[in-house]
Amino acid sequence: MIRKYTFSMIMFILFEIIAITLWLTKDNLFYLLNFSYIGTCLALGTALFTAGKSYARHFVQLAVGTYMLFYLGIISQENMQIEGFWYYLFLGTFEAATIHYAIAKIFGPLIFGRGWCGYACWTAMILDFLPFKRPQKPRVKKLGILRYVMFVCSLALVSGLFLMKVAHLEKIMFYLFLLGNAFYYIVGITLAYIFKDNRAFCKYLCPITVFLKPMSYYSLLRVHCDENKCIHCNKCLKVCPMNVEVNNESRRRKNGTDCILCYECTKECPVKALH
Repeated sequence: MIRKYTFSMIMFILFEIIAITLWLTKDNLFYLLNFSYIGTCLALGTALFTAGKSYARHFVQLAVGTYMLFYLGIISQENMQIEGFWYYLFLGTFEAATIHYAIAKIFGPLIFGRGWCGYACWTAMILDFLPFKRPQKPRVKKLGILRYVMFVCSLALVSGLFLMKVAHLEKIMFYLFLLGNAFYYIVGITLAYIFKDNRAFCKYLCPITVFLKPMSYYSLLRVHCDENKCIHCNKCLKVCPMNVEVNNESRRRKNGTDCILCYECTKECPVKALH
């Protein structure tokens, strides 16, 4: 029975190691509480998933997403968007957004791929409640270039503020966080209805994927396919919110780096070829 929840325990221990390490090295209790909370939510969520609870992923999304959006972003006034990452990077300090990006979006994906997108992103947290959980239109590949445009624009914006030596930059970054989130939600919801796809924003516009995609290719945690069992019914392809070619075991499978580990495909497979 306990063995079944091994992954959940490993997840909790991993985040506790991060929490304690940052607490001791940064001499700041916040990091202990912050990563302990996130680790507990992830461990509990994966345990609920293992127990077969359909609400497991949304529980983690809401628990972690609302915490990061409202407590870290609005109450603590930390810009946790990509602009916040550039801000702290240019300041040369390993704080807040730089730590968050290093763990969740740059090095973390080597272990859990784009699990951030499926279990913690506060933008996707809202988008996943829209009515288009299964993409109803083919993916438009050419629009993927827009994520790079967004990436460059965010870098150019923060670079420009530093080069112009704008005063009260920390306050400006807070306002950028508010405006950026409003923009993401408005555009994300609009794209969802245009493309009949809750995750259209993630596929075409989200600049964070520029960090996530290359590392996710080597992810230790991924959906595997036993191609000897697969009967090619394509049911898994129809339910995948990210249009991943999950019935192909190769890491080079179509949209393979976009998997958000929602495991909807594993639930749909009639012969249990996916795991």
